[in-house]
Amino acid sequence: MKYCGWSTLLKLLVLQCFTILCVVSKEFDFYYFVQQWPASYCDTKKSCCYPVTGKPQEDFGIHGLWPNNNDGSYPTECDSNNTFDYSKVVDLTSSLQENWPTLACPSAFGLKFWGHEWEKHGTCCETYLDQHSYFAYALQLKEKANTLQSLVAAGITPTDGKHYTLNEIKGAIKEATGFTPWIDCNKDVYKNHQLYQVYMCVDKTGLGFIECPVFPHGPSCGNAIAFPSFSATSVATI
Repeated sequence: MKYCGWSTLLKLLVLQCFTILCVVSKEFDFYYFVQQWPASYCDTKKSCCYPVTGKPQEDFGIHGLWPNNNDGSYPTECDSNNTFDYSKVVDLTSSLQENWPTLACPSAFGLKFWGHEWEKHGTCCETYLDQHSYFAYALQLKEKANTLQSLVAAGITPTDGKHYTLNEIKGAIKEATGFTPWIDCNKDVYKNHQLYQVYMCVDKTGLGFIECPVFPHGPSCGNAIAFPSFSATSVATI
């Protein structure tokens, strides 16, 4: 009876360890690196609030680096024991504020946004990237993508009242990066389609772009896509 008790305890401990290992080493196939255009985030009925550090620059901001699978599924919230720890990324603060700003209301510093992205998505790739690497690599990917400059070089500029086609936008980014993006549109207060988010696919190391194995599912962007100016946008900080 004593032996059986120890045997049962041992099995439970092995099962617990195996469960923890499975959570930490959750597998996936690639990442979506997602950037969002701040003017399109703000130019909706929901509106936006600038971060407490002030209005972000007129540039795409990082939304996240999201592990995904080739079949279109994706893991989320993979390790509740590895919560966001600002002390691990404090050296990246100025770069995160500049390139990964929060626009949610009420105005904030950014910690909630960054913590949400790490805990929902980053914990699912912790076999490859720790917290610091997750944010540092995303910042490097933004620099590599150089999305706004790629569009401007093709004559696609953020200008109120001007519209572009989906093929023009995708073609400009592919011409510059060598890889096909997926474009996500939302609607402004007048229900016009506008360029909202740009998805690029990244290999599991988090270092390089790849052709997307699968694109997200979403509504069509329509035939005419606005690219609103953010420099002219004025939103009260709350």
